[in-house]
Amino acid sequence: MSKEKQAVHQVVHDSEETPVAELDIEHALVHDDPRKWSTARKLSVVATISAASVINGLGANIYNRDALRYCSPSNTAAIAQIQEQLHASSGEISLSLSLFIGIQGTGPLVWSVFSESWGRKTVYLASTLLCTLGSIVAALAKSIGVLIGMRCIQAFGASAVGALGAATLADIYEPTERGTMVGIYYSAPLLGPALGPILGGVLTQAFNWRATFWFLAAFVGATLLLFVPFKDTFRRERSLVYQNALKRRVVEQPTKPFEAQTANMSSAASSAERGQVERSDAIQAQQEDAVNMHGRLERDIEKQAARTQNVNVPQSDSSQLKEIRLSLADVNPLKPIYHVLRRMNNLVLVFSSGFVFGFYYSIAYTCALTLANGYHYDALRIGLVLLAFGIGSLCGSVLGGRYSDHVFRKLKARNDGKGRAEMRLESTFVPMGLLPPCVIAYGWVCERHASVAAICVLLFLSGFFSICIHSCTLSYVVDANPGRSSSAVATNSAFRGLAALVASEVAVPLQVFMYVGSQSAVGDGGMYSLWGGLLVFAEVLILVVWWKGGAWREKWERKEQGSHSGP
Repeated sequence: MSKEKQAVHQVVHDSEETPVAELDIEHALVHDDPRKWSTARKLSVVATISAASVINGLGANIYNRDALRYCSPSNTAAIAQIQEQLHASSGEISLSLSLFIGIQGTGPLVWSVFSESWGRKTVYLASTLLCTLGSIVAALAKSIGVLIGMRCIQAFGASAVGALGAATLADIYEPTERGTMVGIYYSAPLLGPALGPILGGVLTQAFNWRATFWFLAAFVGATLLLFVPFKDTFRRERSLVYQNALKRRVVEQPTKPFEAQTANMSSAASSAERGQVERSDAIQAQQEDAVNMHGRLERDIEKQAARTQNVNVPQSDSSQLKEIRLSLADVNPLKPIYHVLRRMNNLVLVFSSGFVFGFYYSIAYTCALTLANGYHYDALRIGLVLLAFGIGSLCGSVLGGRYSDHVFRKLKARNDGKGRAEMRLESTFVPMGLLPPCVIAYGWVCERHASVAAICVLLFLSGFFSICIHSCTLSYVVDANPGRSSSAVATNSAFRGLAALVASEVAVPLQVFMYVGSQSAVGDGGMYSLWGGLLVFAEVLILVVWWKGGAWREKWERKEQGSHSGP
């Protein structure tokens, strides 16, 4: 038997007989492992994506479309200017905000798929560039149609970092550190509802409504420059979406990468007939190896090919699989989302997350109207009161994330060093017990027109406890979906965005109806008593995931490990 043929059979024998460490896909061996980067380098990544994520909150809150219908003219300067200069109706202004919120929520479903093929950095650059262009054209808009269209582009571009930010943190941090960093990262966009109205009011009064979009264009443009030297954290060896798409390509076209390999072997053969036999044997052996590897979701196919470096096979042969370049056709944008939602623990939790985030948007919108109508506050004073909500949210994100890591590490140590994603959810027990009473109390304080100081305190507490819960559940979504973190976070973002859209459309008219609709109307007190009940329901869903989520998740993990058709 020739040396070349012996080498090929040795590769197949190694693939079948050599024991491979059973590592989860998050810990697959990679070049320049992002989890081994220095602390300073990791923090620079966190700072960059946090800065970029601020646009999500600012863009949606730079002006309040509901103020046009229900507030005094002093609170609607930007909207009044848009109506006058672009000949827009109140319905068109409302549509621009509704589309922004809806697209911002669902856009990550598309960007997450691109990131599994192109990497994180390319998506960050493309999305921020798109958002910058949308902001510039919006500032120059001469018609309401152009403004609405550019707001859609702006929202789509801004949506990427919302989903990929948490996935990027999953790339560089271990689960025991992840909650803290997700909390720090997520604190930045939470300032949007508080800072947006202030910035919008100041810019509009000092210049005009176009200044708000020039500010957004400059801000997003600056983040675009930050992403130019950004080091990509994506490693395809740790992506289930990429790995399974790659395996499908190899199985569908098994002979393509191996023909070049056997051509090199045949050059050493003494006769054409003998070379033909060796090519046939080599191709068959490699095809069988590729098919066997197809069902192993926990291994990286490129690592199998790299084993050829340990035997006398030419250097170019070991890189044949690396020459495969996936196109977008190889990555089904719907199948990863389906594989996330078919796990009951994910489905239940994203519904719960939607309720919590819907409340968050509801209170941000309705509080402005309460202060304008009940306390006769102008836009600047409303923004200052809402800062209490933003600061509470920021503290809840940072401290809640750190607390969830503390609880996770403690429970993991009690379990002989074995961690489960559901352990993290125990950190939500305290804030879940305190959030509904704070929400109900806020509603009745507003209803009775009590001191603004009481409103500020309850806004702070409501923001703190709600984001404590949300920060923990977001970390759970990442922990429970190794190899699919970007798709899982994107799915969660879509549910959140749709819930925010519904809440912003329903809450304000409901609030106004309760104020003036009939003798039985109960105003803010009734509405936030309703929200208190919905939040209790959302918390029950979280408890269900804490109780049954591990069994649901492990059931699907076993099915996927035994499946021959990955997502």
